Amino acid sequence: MASSFPLAEPDAAAVQGSTHARVVGQVPDDMAMIRAAATLTRDLNAARPGIYWADMLASVFVGYGALVGAVLADGLALGIACAVVAVLALYRAGSFIHELTHLRPDAVPGFNAGWNAFVGIPLLIPSFMYEGVHNLHHQRTRYGTVKDPEYLPLALMKPWTVPLFVAVAALGPVGLIIRYGVLSPLSLVIPPLRRIVVERYSGLVINPAFRRTMPEGPARRHWLVLEVLASAWAMSLIALVATGTLPLRAFLIGLAVASGTMVLNQVRTLVAHLWENEEQVMSVTAQYLDSVNVPPPGLLPELWAPVGLRYHALHHLLPGVPYHALPEAHRRLSRELTGSSTYALANYRSLSGLIGRLVRSTLRR
Repeated sequence: MASSFPLAEPDAAAVQGSTHARVVGQVPDDMAMIRAAATLTRDLNAARPGIYWADMLASVFVGYGALVGAVLADGLALGIACAVVAVLALYRAGSFIHELTHLRPDAVPGFNAGWNAFVGIPLLIPSFMYEGVHNLHHQRTRYGTVKDPEYLPLALMKPWTVPLFVAVAALGPVGLIIRYGVLSPLSLVIPPLRRIVVERYSGLVINPAFRRTMPEGPARRHWLVLEVLASAWAMSLIALVATGTLPLRAFLIGLAVASGTMVLNQVRTLVAHLWENEEQVMSVTAQYLDSVNVPPPGLLPELWAPVGLRYHALHHLLPGVPYHALPEAHRRLSRELTGSSTYALANYRSLSGLIGRLVRSTLRR
């Protein structure tokens, strides 16, 4: 089956037999696809530490180097070019937070601490903001419901929600500085504020109804250590700018680059799913069809959906497969699953087509 709105340029196989129901929760499971996915990719589940470290460190080196270039650039054109490179590289580095939520603690030794040191703390997105949150999105009975922190039925909402959804991300860096530099220290002496900070401002979520709880045991200690470090960094930034030690121009350029990474991620989130579910518990196949792959031959998805995020539907089918193995998993499944399989129906060609599809859907509201 395919979408009743084939405006997102699905692959040719996805166009045939187009009878996709609006009530996506009623789609039965394609057990042949699910079994094949598990069987054909069994040898791809091991994370390769060398790839993780090299990719993340290269992204960090290029990102921060380009950020320095943007600050020191003598000329607007060069400054903008450096800023664009910084946005793309730091966005890629930041995207590893998604991998952290799926990696076993011993899969890539030291990677969690290293990522937080190089990316999470400097960009004020410590990993606890996603750990313990993203896994809820993958629970079958939560996906697409009010209990899912990463789902909104955007396709069924008013047209103004789409630009607002993207625009609000531009304020993300300012919000994070306030959260860690102001609210965190204040919440230590104001218990009601602490509850609000934990429940509403401690997760990278898009569902405004979601409320988080403080974890227990080692996860709690991990959270608190990272929160203290992030707060110390945020307060230091505020103090450095206030005293003139850090030039305002340099701070604003850094803020603009961080804002760019968040806007880019929000645009990617906008097309990660079709956002067509209304509070129904969905089958595994329905969740897959409500998610999006943008596979090769296109090259641009490697920029706007890096670290395996261009295979987001496949990731929902195989959440345990590391990002570097997803291209091979996709090749195997594409060769094996043809004809009546629903696998190809989640493959789309372009970002613009997906955004157009979403916008046209909201215009029908």
